[in-house]
Amino acid sequence: MVTGAFAAVMSLAATLSACSTTVKSPEEPKAELVYVGTQNRQIHALRFAPSTGKLAVIGKVAEGPRSTWVAAHPVLPVLYAVDDDNTKEGSVTAYAVNRATGVLERINEVGTRGSGTTNLYLDIPSMTLLAANYGGGSVSSITVNRDGSLGSLVSTVKDIGSGPNRRQAGAHAHSAVVDPSGRYVLVPDLGADRVFIYGFDRAAHSLSADDAVRSRSFVAPAGSGPRHIAFGANGQYVYVISELSAEIMVFRWDASQVRLTLLQSLPLSSETFQGTRSGAEIAVSGDGRFVYAQNRAEDSLAVYRVDADSGELSLVQRVASGGEKPWSFAIDSSGRWMLVANQRSGNVKVFAVDTASGKLSDTGQTVDVPSPVSIAFVR
Repeated sequence: MVTGAFAAVMSLAATLSACSTTVKSPEEPKAELVYVGTQNRQIHALRFAPSTGKLAVIGKVAEGPRSTWVAAHPVLPVLYAVDDDNTKEGSVTAYAVNRATGVLERINEVGTRGSGTTNLYLDIPSMTLLAANYGGGSVSSITVNRDGSLGSLVSTVKDIGSGPNRRQAGAHAHSAVVDPSGRYVLVPDLGADRVFIYGFDRAAHSLSADDAVRSRSFVAPAGSGPRHIAFGANGQYVYVISELSAEIMVFRWDASQVRLTLLQSLPLSSETFQGTRSGAEIAVSGDGRFVYAQNRAEDSLAVYRVDADSGELSLVQRVASGGEKPWSFAIDSSGRWMLVANQRSGNVKVFAVDTASGKLSDTGQTVDVPSPVSIAFVR
């Protein structure tokens, strides 16, 4: 029996499928719902006003699984959340979003066959959800149905490898992204010091570890711990942030040769920093002109300008994250605002983004959320 918020999602899905015209967005942006994945087995909801940059707290809207990472459906009011519990098989849960109240209603759950599911990426052309399983050192592909619910687990590919750091006894897949050709998936693996390359069949929603393709995976410096990855706007350049060495690696990607070529490697840490380094999140601005990176060790954010010809980066700004141990951030659809999850200090901070210079400025807007890890906007 279908009830509540999920019934509304299904109705919207049917409407979108039947509609052949494009609905224009209103001039004044409407408030957006923001969901925060945390380390305390809860998902919290906020309401964000894009016109002012103000945040309002809705509160706890789900609990149970260790939902550290959340991701939103691109059109429907549906949220996906991991279960990042290394003691058991990982999973992904789909929730219907009540846009009026922010309340979540569980739709369904699919296991990943890998422990510690820690990151999600939705490939929109194929409607395939990729789940990186940190504990299991693997990546899983799950189908997404037209109504936003989860379909079936199609494939799980396990990584192999280790590194010199005490946290690198085995492989630890930390994220995954589909390349612009749609034929490959790139997987930064913290434990194996690799950016693995796997085959991807969009029609079948399936990952494959073909030896000829896998052998072209990039071998990162020992002990660097690749963490997250982002493609540039034209798909030619790739940016990888390492967690253990806190570096940003810039690559040229050639899908025809299945090859990552390292172009640049630059430290995220400031020149005077002497402590234990820790990189976290990386993202590219919507226009591809800037790269944003997060430094947990120094509680800071870094802004880089992208050279359009070479893809290489130059530092524009370093700014305090507005809290302690920033874990991730998200940029809203307008590109004018960045929300930062500061895990240790338990707060979400709002920064204004100057779209011309790329620079960030503290708006003074902050709300308390226990142990925030990830942020997802639902429009």
